[in-house]
Amino acid sequence: MEEKTSLDVLSEKVSEILQQLYDLKGENEILRNELVTLKAEKEIKDQEIEKLTELNLQKDQEIEEIVNKIESILD
Repeated sequence: MEEKTSLDVLSEKVSEILQQLYDLKGENEILRNELVTLKAEKEIKDQEIEKLTELNLQKDQEIEEIVNKIESILD
């Protein structure tokens, strides 16, 4: 059996490294896309939280007004 030359070994190693590079680039692109999606989802959830927080404050104010009316009636 013929032994591989240094050039053959080097060529194989370079090919392996290039394949790893392409694989990592693909994985990186997938992760970037996922990050963009997650950021968009986070923005939507943040807006919903803000909306619900404002609604909660309104309801608290309404409750406070009702309590004040009840107290004024009882006085």
